[in-house]
Amino acid sequence: MVKSNRAKPGNKPRAAKQTTPKSSKAEQQRPAPQTLKLTIERLDSEGIGVAPYENKTALVQGAFPGETVVAQVEHSGRTHIFTKLQRVLRNAPERTAKITCHKEAACLGCALISMKYAAQLDFKQQRLATALQQVGLGEEIVVPAVLEAPEPFGYRASAKLVFARKREKIMIGLYQRGSHDVIDCPDCPVHHPLINKIAAIVRDEVQRQKISVYSPQHQNGLLRYLIIRVSPTGNKALVTFVCSHRDLQQLPKLGKWLTRRAPEVIGIHQNVNSSTGNVILGTETYQLHGMPDLIEQVGDIRLRIAPEAFFQVNTRQAARLYALVREWAGLTRQDYAIDLFCGIGGIALHLGQDAGQIDGIEFVAEAVRNAEENARLNSMAHCRFYAGDAALEFQKLTGGVRQPTLVTVNPPRKGCTEELLRAICQVKPPKLIYVSCDPDTLARDLRFLTAHGFRIKRIQPVDMFPQTAHIETVVELNS
Repeated sequence: MVKSNRAKPGNKPRAAKQTTPKSSKAEQQRPAPQTLKLTIERLDSEGIGVAPYENKTALVQGAFPGETVVAQVEHSGRTHIFTKLQRVLRNAPERTAKITCHKEAACLGCALISMKYAAQLDFKQQRLATALQQVGLGEEIVVPAVLEAPEPFGYRASAKLVFARKREKIMIGLYQRGSHDVIDCPDCPVHHPLINKIAAIVRDEVQRQKISVYSPQHQNGLLRYLIIRVSPTGNKALVTFVCSHRDLQQLPKLGKWLTRRAPEVIGIHQNVNSSTGNVILGTETYQLHGMPDLIEQVGDIRLRIAPEAFFQVNTRQAARLYALVREWAGLTRQDYAIDLFCGIGGIALHLGQDAGQIDGIEFVAEAVRNAEENARLNSMAHCRFYAGDAALEFQKLTGGVRQPTLVTVNPPRKGCTEELLRAICQVKPPKLIYVSCDPDTLARDLRFLTAHGFRIKRIQPVDMFPQTAHIETVVELNS
């Protein structure tokens, strides 16, 4: 407490003594955040800067090889120190001159967004080459230059955004990498502009109409996620509100207002997810307004994409990848091919333009129904699709007299199971095309295939996800 400093008669008043509020005991005991001066040696597989520090490995996202940086320690483990970039003392020549994303330090979703695009492609090419070298394939593999994306920004045609409320302000954005903190992203540079436009309208309307937002902590509120899928060729969009329970009052009203302000939205759906976990979609989806699906032109094929369906987020690069697979396949009407992990039929239907018969296998039953609809949409009755385990269904299809001249696989990030690889090696099709989204599991599976009689003919990395460390790869093998 500051005492009164009233002047006594005949004396000059003394200046009031300056005091500062006393900090709490906890604040006094809390150590100041530790900062480190680090020199970055390399990038790891996720595109995060790596620096040695006192027999540990420090990780700094947003820092590049050759740079000297100051980073704040967020967690120090037994072998690794996780840090947050504070400032760059010496720039690498690969760093961009301007800030591309003002949310970069908070979101951490695009590890390479401050790196020049040519340098990103070089990193991805080397990342793939290193993964292949480390497994020892027994032959020298030359990795060609990455097939670059013509649109390094604004390429994402779909987004799964999170609703949150902070101090009565509505936020629609992404989870911060490695946490459940929601980062509001009003103008994400990798999202298609129509996604940003729709998200901004929804944010304003939810705030204005005072619609409740789900709280994971209290397990109440309506809106959980906003899923937007865009057709870049038609500039149309499909919007899905993921809610904690079904709502027939507020959401139809919100949907009508959205279509009024954004006529590009041709369909609005409500998905119900009453679980308390981290799964985004529930099992029930209801059509509120407009069209049930989004029809997208991918190369020469039209695809009907349902609200829950998985499809490549970079539509333009997906078309180039599918065209490459078709070119390498070189099928004729005498050929029979099997497409494993076929999804909604993207690769299978492109191959179906040339082949006499295509069979696709996919574990997700809803995706198989979408693939069948897409076969009808493109008048391809010779393309058939089956739901089930890839290895089991493949063995059923190859148990008869007719054997495939081509097998294509496009597995999830974890790659193929050994059971499936053994089944493929037993059938030994003349040609196998492997489409991978992870260099490490690709290298592992290629080691198995080459050890069982396949030889790698050619390989082509494709940049489907600019500004991130992810890389897609197409490999042709012959038996």
